[in-house]
Amino acid sequence: MSTSTAQLLDLTARAAGTTDPGALLEMLQAGHTHWCAGVAELRAHIAERCAAMSDQEVAEACVHAGAPWEPGATREETVAYLAFAEWDRSPAAIAYTELATRAAELGVCLAPG
Repeated sequence: MSTSTAQLLDLTARAAGTTDPGALLEMLQAGHTHWCAGVAELRAHIAERCAAMSDQEVAEACVHAGAPWEPGATREETVAYLAFAEWDRSPAAIAYTELATRAAELGVCLAPG
């Protein structure tokens, strides 16, 4: 389990037990940082995995993963599509969604209001 995943799971567990909007905002901000780090880690891993693959093999991997691949996309875009498709199903991404949902229940979000 990556550090980002562990941190997001911990933040989500802590958020479930708090009703303090300030604490939830801090958790959400930290969670966003870990979400970004997790995506970057996975994207680098996917890029390494795809390095030896042909463009057609990368496109096929996208189709297999259910990634929104489009003909004419650059290789970098295709790798990003694949990374986000895999990320969206990861425990870390699911935990972040739960964290954001919990925060929203109390009117907390990262967008300035």
